[in-house]
Amino acid sequence: MAFPAIADYAFLSDCHTGALVAPDGTIEWLCVPRFDAPSLFAMALDRGGGGFRLGPYGESHPVGRRYEPGTMILETTWMTPHGWAEVHDALTIGPWHEGDLGEAHHTRPPTDHEADHLLVRTMTCIQGEVMVEMVCEPMFDYARREATWTEAHHEAPAALDATDGTTTIRLLSDLRMGIEGSRVRARHKLREGETCYVALSWTEELGGPATAAQAVEHLERTGHFWRSWLESGDFKDHRWAAHLQRSALTLKGLTYAPTGALVAALTTSLPETPGGERNWDYRYSWMRDATFTLWALHALGLDWEADDFMQYVADLDRNQDGSLQIMYGIDGERDLTETTLDHLSGYEGARPVRIGNGAFDQRQNDVYGAVLDSVYLHTKASGYIPQNLWPVLCDQAEAAALAWREPDQGIWEARGEPRHYTSSKLMCWVAMDRAARLAQVRGETDLAARWAEVASDVRADVLDNAVSDRGVFRQHYETDALDASTLLVPLTRFLPADDERVRATVLAIADELTDQGLVLRYRTDETDDGLHGEEGTFLICSFWLVSALSEIGERARAAALCERLLNLASPLLLYAEELDAASGRHLGNFPQAFTHLALINAVLHVIADERREE
Repeated sequence: MAFPAIADYAFLSDCHTGALVAPDGTIEWLCVPRFDAPSLFAMALDRGGGGFRLGPYGESHPVGRRYEPGTMILETTWMTPHGWAEVHDALTIGPWHEGDLGEAHHTRPPTDHEADHLLVRTMTCIQGEVMVEMVCEPMFDYARREATWTEAHHEAPAALDATDGTTTIRLLSDLRMGIEGSRVRARHKLREGETCYVALSWTEELGGPATAAQAVEHLERTGHFWRSWLESGDFKDHRWAAHLQRSALTLKGLTYAPTGALVAALTTSLPETPGGERNWDYRYSWMRDATFTLWALHALGLDWEADDFMQYVADLDRNQDGSLQIMYGIDGERDLTETTLDHLSGYEGARPVRIGNGAFDQRQNDVYGAVLDSVYLHTKASGYIPQNLWPVLCDQAEAAALAWREPDQGIWEARGEPRHYTSSKLMCWVAMDRAARLAQVRGETDLAARWAEVASDVRADVLDNAVSDRGVFRQHYETDALDASTLLVPLTRFLPADDERVRATVLAIADELTDQGLVLRYRTDETDDGLHGEEGTFLICSFWLVSALSEIGERARAAALCERLLNLASPLLLYAEELDAASGRHLGNFPQAFTHLALINAVLHVIADERREE
């Protein structure tokens, strides 16, 4: 079987883990019990990596796929020679499990709902009759260990346990299931009006629905949860509201509920370059995303999620100098040592497949600004600085005051020589500027004055060294190469949008650092990033350009680019990290939180422009 296009995957989540569903109805990626656990199904990285299909026998192309409106429940419609059927898939969410010893240890206040730790799938024949096929072949620990199946005791008509000797899961169904080596299969003729179900459980008690009716109840509760959550947000009455809502649901789906951490993406090693080596594990939480996370969540009225993420940051262990790492595990883990899985072929042969991320201990001086700007945004929205954030704030400011003169690896985590990257200096200015403002709010006038003086020094250094002879901000101090990260100059309010250097930089990137109108991070032949091969255009950067064009008054151009980018979304309104400009093919890990964060910023900029013109 060929690999599906990355953009053709559907994303399921229960805010503990997530799954990718291929168009033919196969779950091709799932890690249990949490986002960064070893995979149970990994067909997305190797066609022999294990999968779980429910669909019509002999059919692989549905006539329609969508999310039930306002939810993370996938609805797939099938037409066969003899009938029509619908499949509904969800990682289900139910009432809080009072007294369950197997619940994760929440460091955030639990809500009234919690993950069921169940994958529930139903299939209903809506006309005629349809032959159902179910195939479940788990491959534990990134496809390093096959499953051994045994009969299980449960109220469901059929129940089987699969284990590798360490982890055990339970498959429940009202289909007659047969064991074929390491996989389980079932076939059944479904007649009009009938519904069958299958569920996969990894709860401590390996419980789950015993009937199709109970399975439907799980789906209904899950749908109610997602729609109620979406109702708490503030979404504009606009033609692009569906994109904002799907982006919000995706960000919520990429959030690890027990701690409030936001993972950068669901997956590891989906390639940025087809067949290439730019394959990374993104199942961790990056501090660089903090500013955009807080801005987007507060802008959409999702203040509870914003507070959870801010408190996750406050809880993190810091380095000896008080600074934060550039990324952490979803439970605050600091050691993310990178290894390769050489037994996996990789998506369309893109190797190596990596787990862990070797950039975790890099020097990236932008981290201070990302953290302090997020605290500043949160303080503006909430009206106070939580006491446990003040020490974090102080440590980041002091670390930035010492580090800003040092070279680093930059926002893009280049694996070449350290440089004086403009974006890193810019974010150090953000760190000192926001720290000074926050100190003023707290009444720490001496600190505010000292930090403001450092901010002034950083600003002067950037303006002296980061602007080329033609008045454009450059990638780093030793080159005239362009870098999309300098679009942050107006977005962080380093300079006003009407400054000639800002306008020149935004237009230079729009005209010179693009491929068919979509923005590259940088040109790989001009940048020592320590890697080989080309990469696609970065969707994050293209959405940044929308916001930056809006800031400098190029409103028509901003709106046109935004509309084009929204039209390039996946069929389910999801985005990977990159896009091949020539083909529109999505590249990189999926779905990508940073892209959806930048989308929200861009769309709200354009909506604001339109309403100013009304």
